[in-house]
Amino acid sequence: MAAENAPGATEYILHHQTFLSNKAPHGIVDFSVINYDTVFFSVALAVTFFGLFWWVARKATTGVPGKAQNFVEMIVGFVDTQVRDSFHGSSRLIAPLALTIFCWVFLFNFMDLVPVDLLPWAARGAGFEHLKVVPSTDLNATFALSLTVFILIIFYSLKMKGFIGFLSELTLQPFRAKNVLVQALLVPVNFILESVTFLARPVSLALRLYGNLYAGEMIFLLLAALTLSRGLGGLATVGGWLGLIAQFILGLIWAGFHILIITIQAFIFMVLTIVYLSMAHEHH
Repeated sequence: MAAENAPGATEYILHHQTFLSNKAPHGIVDFSVINYDTVFFSVALAVTFFGLFWWVARKATTGVPGKAQNFVEMIVGFVDTQVRDSFHGSSRLIAPLALTIFCWVFLFNFMDLVPVDLLPWAARGAGFEHLKVVPSTDLNATFALSLTVFILIIFYSLKMKGFIGFLSELTLQPFRAKNVLVQALLVPVNFILESVTFLARPVSLALRLYGNLYAGEMIFLLLAALTLSRGLGGLATVGGWLGLIAQFILGLIWAGFHILIITIQAFIFMVLTIVYLSMAHEHH
């Protein structure tokens, strides 16, 4: 019986891992593929974030603040503290950017706490076969965020240091020599080493967020697949009910732990963005 149910659990997980796309991708990278569910939830969560903060700002008072204002002020103060501690330049963009990244990525991740079958079931009723509700489990979304940060890093590096200064950072370190000829010979080696480090920034940002959220989503799917493998007939026995209760408890425990994970991942993405942009503002 377990062998017969195993393919059903496998198909269940694969079904939940399939995006609502315009077509099937060809290869690992296919820029012609559009994941409509990722786009929809990314925009919807952005509108939710903007709408909440705009509504609180409109209702803000200098008197006794309400719960919503207290909550927003706590988030803004927290992000502002991180910016002041990590960013040593002067820019009007960094604090709003950090706030947007932290809140948007957190909302991305928070969708992983929605019951795995709830929204896909509603989408199936509306005529859509597949639906993935966690944008941060899509490499397209995480790389889009990290590449945007990467473009800002290059922009501020060129703005603050100029092309020659930016190129010097990539070619005159980590190996330095007093002799000009020796230093010239070290330029290609320095450029290769520094380029790898420089290009690793957006890759590490994207893959760290994607990997952690993909693993968290997979655990929720595996817990849900346990119920699927037992079927309704399994509830006719005491062992079946005990297994269902144990699964429910495990799900609650993992959900509580996952709240910490999704918050930490949003925090790490924000802090690394601030640090990278701070490095781009530094003069050497």
